[in-house]
Formats: sequence, C-alpha cells, structure tokens
Amino acid sequence: MGIQNSVADFRELARKRIPRALFEYADRGSYDEVTLRRNREDLARLSFRQRVMVDLSALSLATSVLGAAWSCPVAIAPTALAGLFHRDGEIQGARAAAAFGVPFTLSTMSICSIEDVRAASDVPFWFQLYLMRDRGFNAELIARAKAANCAALMLTLDLPMLALRRRDPKNGLSIPPRLTWQNALDIATKPRWAASVLFGKRRTFGNLETQLAKIAPAGSRSGVQTLAAWTHTQFDRSCTWDDIAWVRERWPGPLLVKGILDSEDARRAVAAGVDALVVSNHGGRQLDGAPSSIAALPGIVAAVDGRCEVLFDGGVQSGQDVLRALALGARACLVGKSFLYALAAGGESGVTRMLTLLADELRVSMALTGCTDVRRVSREVLIEGLDRST
Repeated sequence: MGIQNSVADFRELARKRIPRALFEYADRGSYDEVTLRRNREDLARLSFRQRVMVDLSALSLATSVLGAAWSCPVAIAPTALAGLFHRDGEIQGARAAAAFGVPFTLSTMSICSIEDVRAASDVPFWFQLYLMRDRGFNAELIARAKAANCAALMLTLDLPMLALRRRDPKNGLSIPPRLTWQNALDIATKPRWAASVLFGKRRTFGNLETQLAKIAPAGSRSGVQTLAAWTHTQFDRSCTWDDIAWVRERWPGPLLVKGILDSEDARRAVAAGVDALVVSNHGGRQLDGAPSSIAALPGIVAAVDGRCEVLFDGGVQSGQDVLRALALGARACLVGKSFLYALAAGGESGVTRMLTLLADELRVSMALTGCTDVRRVSREVLIEGLDRST
C-alpha cells in the first residue's frame, strides 16, 4: 500500500484504485458543491494559538462519549455503500475501529448487513437509521440492531428528500456495480477492485434486500434508479419531532440524531430527549448553500447548554481539524469521507492507519497548543473563533 502520511494520500490512492463513479460518490457533494467547499475552507480558517513550556508528560487523547470510553475523540460515521469501496468494507471498518477503541457506525444503506457485521466483530457497533413511511420495516431494523447488541442508534434527519449529486448519474453509478460500455475502460484499469468487489459475494444493500426486491424485481436495473425510487416511496417526509418518541419506545439504548445545523433544531432535539446530536450538513451532500458544520457548531453548543452531548461531522481530514472542533465545543468527531478513502486504499489496515494518523496529528497539535487532555480543550487553543451559527 506504500506510505500514507495524510488523508490526502489516502484520497489519491483511493482515486487510483476504485472506479470513478464510486470515488466521486464519496468525494463530491450536491449541486454546485458550495457547502462541500465551505466545510474544508472554514475549518482551515481557524488558526491555532501556539504555546510553549507546558508539561506534556501526561498528554491524553482518551475521552468518553455516552458513557463509553474512547481511545481518541474520533469515530467512523455512517457511510452508504462502504462494501463497494473494499470487499466486505463495513466489516473491515468495524474491525479496525474496534481494535482502535472507537465506535463504528453501520449505515442502513450498507452493503454488509447488520448480521454480517455482528458475526464478524465481537465489539458492539452503532447503527444508523432513517425514519421511513413503512414503520414496520423501521421497527424490524431497530429489532435487528437490538439483537445485534448495537451500542447506540443514530437517526439521520437531514434526508427527507435526496438532493441531486450531479456526478452520480453522469458516472452511471449503479448498485450492484455493472460492467457497461461507459465504464469498461475505467474498470479494466482497476483489476484488483473488480476481482474482489465486482465479482464478490456482497454487492447490494444487505439491510434492504427484501424491500428492494419489491421495487427492483430480479433482472431489472437497480442502482441509482432503485435508490431514488426507494427514497421517493419510503423516506418519510411527514416526520416531526414527535416521531422521536416512537423510536424511544422501541430503542432502550443511547439515541443520537444526526443532521443538526440550526440552533432551534438543537433545542428541539434536546426537548425530544435525545442523548446526543451530531452537527452535520451530510458532508455537503444535501442542502447546498448551507453553512459549514464548523460555522454552525458554536451556536448549537450554546443552544444545547450541556443538556446533551454534541458530536461534529463535516470535513474532518486531520487531527488539526479534530482539535478545531473540540475547541468550539464538540465532544468528539465523526469521519466519513476520510474513512472511505482509507478503506478503498487499504481495507482494514488502511482504516487503522488513517485513525492512527488522526490520533498522532491530534497529539502533536495538542502539544504545540499547550493542551494535555482532550476533555479540557477550549477556545483558548484558537487565536480567533469562527461563528456563523444561525
């Protein structure tokens, strides 16, 4: 795999190893990609306050979230289709996260099923859920997550409708991947990926096979068209905060909501009784023109006022980014794109290397800003904050 010294290195290797349709599915955003760019640009604008002559002999990255110990304030975000970026990708990611001592979040739209991941990993993982019109299927998924001993349930709230990601239809993204005249040359240059994934055992949505069969009969075209049909017919556009109670009745464990970008929504989440929320704009893949996650973070932390834990998602590609988010009030960060780059580049070992890099970068950045404990990072590490919260 060579030597990867940054997430950018993993990104470049992923670009070379997997088909363009998959790479750009992970790498790009919706519409004109304004919010996608803001996520990275606004993080980069936050400057650190360098400090010296601080005793760093007991520097610690360890923290706790939702009562569980983490080795480092970084977890793997839910990402659809991870099993197409590397054979058994969700299993590979779960194993790497478990060995590193941080959570892995399995997406509803995963290739490996809940049961696949549970059978391959002894450490409980998190499960991500969308509220759907077919509440019977939602109840089934929650029951399956309980049976798999999942440690937390994460509701993604910011996808009542699927935004247009223009590159996906142009690239002919399909689930399962298909060899066509349009992508034949591209796939021919990725023989390792084709041998392990294109002809592998798991190539469709593992958690949704029975449901997808209803809208994509055997022999019909699937992929983006099927996903769009599923979104249109099953994602519940009538959901309100009152629906959180329905989930609470069925899920006894820690409950998170992901997709909070507004202070009023943060207050509503607290009132609904969630245990944690994730400040996120879906990686710049939904509402284009929305603020960056880091710009929204300070206002949301203030609105929550310690009544639930706040996690951060959106553009994290280094330990420095993690420190920036912690400084503005996040308890920990989730990584999605960075995970998929590392997974495509090297499977489980790639994910382990990526997590190690983030931890090492965070450790060095803490040392150079005079911080000794991630649980006590504050705005004092920044020269000036960034606050465009609503």
